[in-house]
Amino acid sequence: MSIKLDILSDPICPWCYIGWTNLARAMEQRADHPFVVEWHPFQLNPDMPPQGMDRATYLETKFGGRANAASAYAPVLEHAEKAGLSIDFAAIPRTPNTLNAHRLIHWAGLEGRQTAAAVAIFKAYFISHRDIGAADVLEGIASEIGLDRAMIARLLAGDVDQADITARDQHARTRGVTGVPCFIIANQHVVTGAQPSDFWLNVIDELNQQVQETAPE
Repeated sequence: MSIKLDILSDPICPWCYIGWTNLARAMEQRADHPFVVEWHPFQLNPDMPPQGMDRATYLETKFGGRANAASAYAPVLEHAEKAGLSIDFAAIPRTPNTLNAHRLIHWAGLEGRQTAAAVAIFKAYFISHRDIGAADVLEGIASEIGLDRAMIARLLAGDVDQADITARDQHARTRGVTGVPCFIIANQHVVTGAQPSDFWLNVIDELNQQVQETAPE
């Protein structure tokens, strides 16, 4: 029996990357997990200019300077290390607009490669420090996960699915989502934040137990 697990996230959200890493580790440890994952768009900075912003400028605007940003990011770094991730925020040159990244994740989903796209974009931004708002970067990621680069280039050059991504983002907000990551289990139970792997192991075990108890003899 499969159970839908909807994940609302933004590719520039470090908590989303950490939360997914912890969840993925739990699913690897429980090969019999029931989850069928689907990713959904949520932009942390929906008003970000299309070309993005210099990260130093972004930090100054959001936190009032690098010192305040360093303080705000301290718990992020701590949890990233616990998840086995090495993120050098100082090496990230730009904070992008993520609309096109969300479009790519959507298109990848049509080809059965949605999680591959989401993870590749996380890694491109947080590990390789690439500008995931740039079309050529997204085209390269698409090619890396087996999508047709030329087709993705044509799609990115137009406005295909922009309105849909924005509408889905707004729909999440009208349903009460104010931050990400947000995990929705079976369209019923909401889990927010970057939960540790042990949390997800317990959830998987409980779900599998429920399935066993309700299965016909």
